[in-house]
Amino acid sequence: MIERLRSFVAWSHTHQGKKMVRYVLGSVITTGVSFSSIAILYGFRIIPGVIWATLAGNLIATLPAYYLNRTWTWGKRGRSHFRREIVPFWSMSFLGISFSMLGAFWARHEVHSHAWSRLADTALVTGTNVACFAVFFLLKLMVFNRIFHVNKLEQIDEHLSLEETTAN
Repeated sequence: MIERLRSFVAWSHTHQGKKMVRYVLGSVITTGVSFSSIAILYGFRIIPGVIWATLAGNLIATLPAYYLNRTWTWGKRGRSHFRREIVPFWSMSFLGISFSMLGAFWARHEVHSHAWSRLADTALVTGTNVACFAVFFLLKLMVFNRIFHVNKLEQIDEHLSLEETTAN
């Protein structure tokens, strides 16, 4: 077990490892934004409908998702390229939101079919949204890795190794 932990820590210091850790952390952050937004919007009846609250919460989360993925995970700076970055990102985001909307339709049916408390309804709506987005996690990873890919990984690892040796 300790050896696995050590190999994970060593891997997380490589370029690919850093990128994956940042991608996962960025996804955790944006999932938290989406979850919180839906919980607040639906739970406090700011937007009383399941469908509209889910849509609004997910749209709110796409803004930090784009910037976290582009700048922090893939290290891109400057203007975004419309065709190579913005269109694929928003296409994948809308695909994920569409899938979560299917989950929201199911959650709405369950909410209207049962006389649960508002807290239980909110937990079902937010939990369904998280489950739907989990389905897209790996697919988005593969697509975004291609969208924001800048250099060959070997070149980046070589460059990072040179920086680390000169810094020490």
